Amino acid sequence: MKPLHYLTLILIIFGLIIAFVPKNTTKQYKLTAGQLLNEVKAGTQFMSPDEVADKIIKKDPSIQLIDVRNPNEFNKFSLPGAINIPLQDIIAEKWTEILDQGSKMNIFYSNGSLEAIEAWMITRQLGYQNNYVLKGGLNYFGDLILNPQVPPTTSPDEEIAKYDFRKGVSQTLGGGAQTTAPAANIPAQGNKPGVVPKPMKKKASGGC
Repeated sequence: MKPLHYLTLILIIFGLIIAFVPKNTTKQYKLTAGQLLNEVKAGTQFMSPDEVADKIIKKDPSIQLIDVRNPNEFNKFSLPGAINIPLQDIIAEKWTEILDQGSKMNIFYSNGSLEAIEAWMITRQLGYQNNYVLKGGLNYFGDLILNPQVPPTTSPDEEIAKYDFRKGVSQTLGGGAQTTAPAANIPAQGNKPGVVPKPMKKKASGGC
């Protein structure tokens, strides 16, 4: 994505947030627009489809997939283990304990990236941590992981290993790729995000 297009997308999302968040909400923003913009530009909120697929296959207990699409789309198809929190309900009190916690990594996803990024920006501006976005969204995940393209025979070993991994995941999740081999471990992709513990609340002093 070109820098100008990326900046335009960010500004559009900021506008959506301003329009979306109720003016009478009791939740207070913890990050300024400038701080949030710096985090957006850093791109640390994204998790690649390969990383997410690896965690799904391993049934990693440290993640929670959160589908922010509407219930109809969620019921037609969703990633294994995902829960549905539609974008319009993202600041509802009943979801606070799931979105503002220090025990799991929440991974937002939508068909593309826009709604998931919006969910992340809203929760991040409220000061919530441990929330991430599936890069490219569900459509990209489907193209890359569930229907992987066979790489040229001259491809580097790393690309061949990625294809073998994706092929195995596709079979396990019922995608289009056909293989009898189990999913291989995904090649290392640098430091993966960890769960940030939520600060303990101070106990009240005094008597009962």
